Amino acid sequence: MDEILKIYHKNIDESFVNEQLKKIKADSAKIHNVETLKKIFNLLDLTSLNTTDGDMIGEELAEKVNNFKKKFPNMPNVAAICVYPTLVEAVREVLEVENVKIASVTAGFPSSQTFLAIKAVESKMAIEKGADEIDIVISVGAFLEEKYKQVFTEVGVIKEAVKDHHVKVILETGALPTLNHVRIASIISMEAGADFIKTSTGKLNPAATPEAVYVMAETIKDFYEKTKIKVGLKPAGGVATAEDAVFFYNIVKTVLGEDWLNNKLFRFGASRLANSILNEIVFLESGQRMELTYF
Repeated sequence: MDEILKIYHKNIDESFVNEQLKKIKADSAKIHNVETLKKIFNLLDLTSLNTTDGDMIGEELAEKVNNFKKKFPNMPNVAAICVYPTLVEAVREVLEVENVKIASVTAGFPSSQTFLAIKAVESKMAIEKGADEIDIVISVGAFLEEKYKQVFTEVGVIKEAVKDHHVKVILETGALPTLNHVRIASIISMEAGADFIKTSTGKLNPAATPEAVYVMAETIKDFYEKTKIKVGLKPAGGVATAEDAVFFYNIVKTVLGEDWLNNKLFRFGASRLANSILNEIVFLESGQRMELTYF
């Protein structure tokens, strides 16, 4: 593991990151328009991860996705529905729309505090129940103790358990002390086989931050230059407004380029963002503020 990390070694200059983000933030106003917002909507993992969720929640989300184009014919649909593994089957039975994936959080989400065998079996079971993708959390405690090989091994074992299905690896960046730690966690996850790296569970604060997303994007770029493997990026947790989403979108656009601006390589994890995007589009098209609550 030490040899791998040496290959990618780079000390993050936080002042440089902040300067770059100021420029990207200023430029974001130029692309805050209906076209961009529609693209962002198609990047959404429509998410419900509440303790109180039952099958009805999964069924309702699927029905809303099924009927979305009837109500909003000029809009693309979301990228995926993300739920707990116990709700996957309910979503799968109702969901009729092609090209909308079912994602499931697994592996002891949100704390990752269980045994590796259980993490692997839970992830495999979610796929067997109908999930297309899984979202897992690194063992943050082990990572903070610099047990990097353990973190690497766990991601690799879970990826092997689900084979060709996408694995999104949550770094829980708000719990990591520095941006250098964000970079190291990104490298370990990608080297272990992550198809996406993701900021947060949404259960801790801070969740997704521009600084973390910028460093993750830069690390994905470095990984691609060395391996020619494209890894996706998912800001998740606390992304609630159209303005926030456009800013994160522009970070990815600036650092990684147009190739990443699709839902195979870029997602947003958000429970509130879908309605915010819809309301902002209505405002930009009509000049009237609405309070749409379709989702």
